[in-house]
Amino acid sequence: MKEDSRQRIAVINYDKCNPKKCGNWYCESICPVNRTGKECILHEDEEKPSISEDLCIGCLICQTKCPFEAISVVNLSMQLGKPIQQYGQNMFRLHRLPLPKEKSVVGLIGRNGLGKSTALNILSGKLVPNLGNFEEKASWEKVIERFRGKEAQAFFEKISLGKIKVAVKPQNIDALPKVLKGKKDVESVLRKTDETGSFEKVVKRLGIEAILKNTIETLSGGELQKVAVAAAAMKDAELFFFDEPTSYLDISQRINVAKFIREIAEQFPVLVVEHDLIILDYLSDFVHLMYGKPACFGIVSSIKTTKAGINEYIEGYSKGENYRFRNYAIEFPDKTSLKEKKENVLTKWPDFTKTLGKFKLEVKKGELNRDEVIGILGQNATGKTTFAKIIAGLLETDKDKFDLKLKIAYKPQQLSLKKGKTVEKFLREKSNEFGTEIYKSDILKALELEPLLEKKLETLSGGELQRVAIAGCLSQEADIILMDEPSAHLDVEQRLNATKAIRNIVNTRNVSAFIIDHDLIFLDYLSDRIMFFDGIPSEKGIANTPTGMEQGMNALLASLGITLRREKNGRPRINKLGSVLDREQKEKGNYYYT
Repeated sequence: MKEDSRQRIAVINYDKCNPKKCGNWYCESICPVNRTGKECILHEDEEKPSISEDLCIGCLICQTKCPFEAISVVNLSMQLGKPIQQYGQNMFRLHRLPLPKEKSVVGLIGRNGLGKSTALNILSGKLVPNLGNFEEKASWEKVIERFRGKEAQAFFEKISLGKIKVAVKPQNIDALPKVLKGKKDVESVLRKTDETGSFEKVVKRLGIEAILKNTIETLSGGELQKVAVAAAAMKDAELFFFDEPTSYLDISQRINVAKFIREIAEQFPVLVVEHDLIILDYLSDFVHLMYGKPACFGIVSSIKTTKAGINEYIEGYSKGENYRFRNYAIEFPDKTSLKEKKENVLTKWPDFTKTLGKFKLEVKKGELNRDEVIGILGQNATGKTTFAKIIAGLLETDKDKFDLKLKIAYKPQQLSLKKGKTVEKFLREKSNEFGTEIYKSDILKALELEPLLEKKLETLSGGELQRVAIAGCLSQEADIILMDEPSAHLDVEQRLNATKAIRNIVNTRNVSAFIIDHDLIFLDYLSDRIMFFDGIPSEKGIANTPTGMEQGMNALLASLGITLRREKNGRPRINKLGSVLDREQKEKGNYYYT
């Protein structure tokens, strides 16, 4: 047996592993190293097996043959050495850490499940890293010694003495209403959170004065997000961590929150996880790439300038480590080269209105073609979700119930899937095609759901739940697919996979779609036409007739006063306000990069 110097990472998902049902430790019997008399895969008594990464030759036979898909073996093309944290034999490990920089925003860009939470727990002092020695007791003294003479030494010395307090805006804001259910209004919650006497300033800066008397459980996703950002910003801390601070926010709110976070960074170091590449670019001074294999291992790259780091992430290659972590580059479509589809009308809607309390939505007549995706965008509280519910038949117009006489599959913004069901049971109930090869290819593999099938819905993370909800919507027999903010909580690659999955279903099943979202790259990938919602938030919404991409995006960007350009690789970027490019595009009326 020929040996090589490549590093192996072998991980076993012990929740999936079932050595009795697989045929009595089947992986041991098929391992070629075991057959030579060495103990590469072994178990003791009736326990589950372990894999020796030193003896493993990386043949992947055990990974391929395991009936429960519990084994992952990765052959690395570089030597990583000891991880910063490993949770046990054949368990997740994190290599290297992101480090905050004084008076700077450092962004983290990478897939979900690569160790962001582990890194945060270490940087906040909640977790003493074991430096890969999971059988020994971890100590800050060992950590400080490991980083002696390096920039991180002083940081860890402060952590060990409890001299660094970290304020965290968590990813999963959807859980806040459950945690604070029955509690007081927004103002009471924020005043209790305020440790710096900055309540009035922060509330005004984030524009949440109008919801101060509302209870937490009545807030929309965007309102919850701003309250969570405000709560973190009011902490008396030396380091701020914002995990996905723009989910559910419209583009103008995203830019405002980005500016607000940059203001915090004028005094304190800030770490941010953000999957909207346009906003991450606008927000960050530097970035770390995070790559690896979700739930198996994560690697944190060296720090990079924002432009270089995002371009390397798009390319799938980290220059600093000379490591290719993806075998393809993310591509950005050039909408100017696409021919407009011929009209083949599926359905039409007339002018109508909908009044909800003090808010009034005016919808202008329009039509949806077959095999078409209409992207819906505009400020929050201008009626996008109200329009979706009317189309789905869940709300009536001011005159009567709206019925397109078509089958509609609807994924709402707020996800509330029933507890107790596994992902597989949920999806089986949505489609008779579950289990077929085409279903596996078009939905399960496309959305990376196969590892989740045995999980209960209530145990899923925000990103996992979103992918299951998208799959449930795509599984239904329908004439129209209607999704409200499907990109929320998805990482960059999951967003790309979701657009491809939706587009594929539209093309192969001859269905059409309305997609509401605020990620401009996501909608740019997906949409044939744009439906722009204008108006005064919470007072009046105007749903304009669908138009071509350029006209619709121009209308949105002009209302925000920002312009977009493309890099050589096609990546959209916001022009600096008042720059030569910004002024030139505005003079020509070309706010959208086409």
